[in-house]
Amino acid sequence: MLEGKKILLGVCGSIAAYKSATLVRLLIKAGAQVQVVMTPDATNFIAPLTLSTLSKNPVYSDYFKTETGEWNNHVELGLWGDAMIIAPVSANTMAKMAGGLVDNLLTAVYLSAKCPVYFAPAMDLDMWKHDSTQHNITALQGFGNILIPPGSGELASGLHGEGRMAEPEEIVAFLNDDIKKKSPLTGKKILVTAGPTYEAIDPVRFIGNHSSGKMGFALADELASLGADVTLVAGPTAQISKYQSIKRIDVISAADMLQECLTHFPLADACVMCAAVADYTPSHVADQKIKKHDDGLTINLKKTTDILKTLGQQKRAYQVLVGFALETQNEEQYAIDKLQKKNLDLIVLNSLNDKGAGFKNDTNKVTLIDRQLNKTTYDLKNKTEVARDICIKVTQLLKK
Repeated sequence: MLEGKKILLGVCGSIAAYKSATLVRLLIKAGAQVQVVMTPDATNFIAPLTLSTLSKNPVYSDYFKTETGEWNNHVELGLWGDAMIIAPVSANTMAKMAGGLVDNLLTAVYLSAKCPVYFAPAMDLDMWKHDSTQHNITALQGFGNILIPPGSGELASGLHGEGRMAEPEEIVAFLNDDIKKKSPLTGKKILVTAGPTYEAIDPVRFIGNHSSGKMGFALADELASLGADVTLVAGPTAQISKYQSIKRIDVISAADMLQECLTHFPLADACVMCAAVADYTPSHVADQKIKKHDDGLTINLKKTTDILKTLGQQKRAYQVLVGFALETQNEEQYAIDKLQKKNLDLIVLNSLNDKGAGFKNDTNKVTLIDRQLNKTTYDLKNKTEVARDICIKVTQLLKK
């Protein structure tokens, strides 16, 4: 669940700061991006260079760079993260967080954060048990922050009891479980198709189209980020998934894609058919390269099996089936016809007449039309943002 997530890691002045190195390493290993923000006191316990090397990002501890005067923008840092973890968090910093006191970069980032905030306390037994500490913890939880409880054991003072920061492995497991629990598509199996198909003429040549696969891969990534178990059937494309959890199956032809869809669709809760599948394929594929002739070349074509229509015929009541319509004229009517004839729950319409939409672009402009013919038209957006809009609708349909 941490794969692809942007994690802000706050580190406070505590002997437990040495565990932050292991925590960064585990987060990176889980596929997260990590940005470390330290209090000035924390740098006395672990070197920023250590955390910078492990996170592959600069470590911030001051409002500005002394050498250049460049501002370390706490607002941008707060907006960047998908989650913020402060581990270890000291009694002193918890008091500042509870009271809204901002006297260092970390507390400024905390107050600017728009993402869920987790805090893992580390302190001595008597400090942990003190009424003021418990009051601050209750206040932080009341603000919506999430406590990662400390463990019990030998403490730096020599006392034995509660106050040890949770082990890095426990923190990562806690985050995984909490994100999984809150992800709207956890437990859902979703099939996505992407890219073009290539229909062979001979061993050298093929019939294809201009699809890059960008839209389909953006959809697969967004669905995976929402917790879905994604199977991606991809035609020939150079695109790469952000998430290792996505099961990618590479195919070449429309027949190949049909076979994989028939295999995986019965197990899917939803299917998003974004691939640009060839409507026609050569009736005969030459065994050897066809030689050039002065009198031209005629290729007889036959229709490919309509994958979307085939899946629509097999669709069960609980399954959500999404199709795409790329049109150049009478766009809306053609999309509605496709929606109804192929038993779809949602169709994504885009037009080659819209500047910035269609194949190969990094942007797209779409209209979503559902079974009830409810229509939502979006402005031109980056394909990642378009994928987010589509996935919001898919999530809503799956909850019905």
